[in-house]
Parts: sequence; C-alpha cells; structure tokens
Amino acid sequence: MDMSTDLPYPAAQGYRVIEVSGTRNGIRRDGPDCVAEEVPVALEFNGVSHAVMMATPADLEDFAYGFAITEGIVDTASQIHDCEWSSSAQGYTVQLSIAAVCFSRLREKRRNLTGRTGCGLCGTESLLQAVRHPEPLRGPRSFDAKAVAKSMGNLKERQMLLALTGATHAAAWCTADGHIELIREDVGRHNALDKLIGALVRSGRPASTGFIAITSRASYEMVQKTAAVGVTLLAAVSGVTGLAVDVAQSAGLTLLGFARGDDISIYSHPERFQLDAP
Repeated sequence: MDMSTDLPYPAAQGYRVIEVSGTRNGIRRDGPDCVAEEVPVALEFNGVSHAVMMATPADLEDFAYGFAITEGIVDTASQIHDCEWSSSAQGYTVQLSIAAVCFSRLREKRRNLTGRTGCGLCGTESLLQAVRHPEPLRGPRSFDAKAVAKSMGNLKERQMLLALTGATHAAAWCTADGHIELIREDVGRHNALDKLIGALVRSGRPASTGFIAITSRASYEMVQKTAAVGVTLLAAVSGVTGLAVDVAQSAGLTLLGFARGDDISIYSHPERFQLDAP
C-alpha cells in the first residue's frame, strides 16, 4: 500500500507490515507502516557529476549546499550561484552552479586523482589526504551545561521523520540558550549534518553563535563538518571516536559525548563549556 501522498514530503513510504509480538504470545498484527526512503542522489557541479550519495529525498538543496561547503568545493554559500534538483526513476539529481574559481579548483583535484591508486577513502590520493584538519576555530564564546541539556532533551519531539519511521538521524543548530532553531533528518548521520549546515548557511544565521547537537556518535567527519562552518561546540547523544577527539582538540572545538539529560562527557576544550550557568 502506497501512503506517500498522505505524507508532507517524499521522505517516507507506506507499506503493509506483519508485526509479531513475542511478549504477547506471538500475537500478529497486519497493518500499515511507514519506512524512511533511501535513494541515490547525484550531485553535479557546473554540469559535471561529482558524487552519488544514498540519502533521504528531503531538503535536497540544503544537502547540496552543506556538502559543497563541508567538502571544501566552495568556501562560502555566496559562491553557489544556483541550485536545482530533479527526479527520475533512478533517483534524484541536484545541479549546482558554482563560481569559476571553485570549479577550476575542483577540476584540478579531479585531474590529479585520475588514474591514481590510493587508500580508497572518499577518493583521496594518499593516506596524508585521508584526514582533513579544519582551520583553528576562534572566538571566546562558551556554552553552559543547562543549554546543552535543554536542546538534547527536546531533539526527539522535533524529529517528525523519526516519529513516522523510527529510522533516521537528526542534526540541530541550537542558540546559546539551548533553543533548537534548525533541524534536519536523514537515514545517514553525515547527510543529516550536511543538510543542517546547508540550511544554516542559506538562512544567514551567524553559525558561531550557536552549537550543533546530533543524535548519533561523533566520528571524525562529524567534527570536521562542524568546524568547517565555524561552530565551536558539537554535542552527541552517543560516543565519540579517537580521531574525532584529536581533530576537535587541534581545531579548538569542544566535543561532547553521551549527552543524555544531565550526564555528559567532555572530550576536548572544556574551557568552552560551563558546568554552571553564569
């Protein structure tokens, strides 16, 4: 049964499902259920295909903007002149028109990679290129524990797609007092963060005045993407990786893990995190 026409966007699909409850002597229920969509999304820059990602087909322009910025294809949102998307039976295509200097840099990078063999990570040429260290973050801004706890506690009620499907991650940009200003969801945690960053830069909000909260673990890529947009604090509901801590430390980013209620683990730059509100 197709329930997509009853949904606010094509990010979820309806199916019939048989539910079996082991706690109720195997009682079966046959009825409708929603599942999150996962489709190929091709990203093209100035007419040249660059990457195909598996993602949830919602907020695709935000996704493209965020990907372009966090992958260093453009330096600022103003270098993206146009962004359009289209769909087909095979998936979705997002076409971006970017500044000539950015496209020239992208073509040079692609040319250098052609015919090379390397570590196999994201098309990098060598192990030295596998980890990108963001520019050091600046600014004295700090955030208090109550604000982070407030935002983490309110995340779930803002996740509309999770409520429908139970299958998505979310990333949110929060003001210094813990109010969730922007939130994006996707089946992929990296995609959710790219969508959030795209929405953030397109909105014109000053990214460094707030922090980012995520519903997943904090890996290196999540730290790198957060720092790339100038945000100085990343709070994750789950754990962190060693490389994430190392990169956060060198970038000047405060990395928080296991942020659940009043509990939290501070892995880097505790000076940006106030345990007691001023």
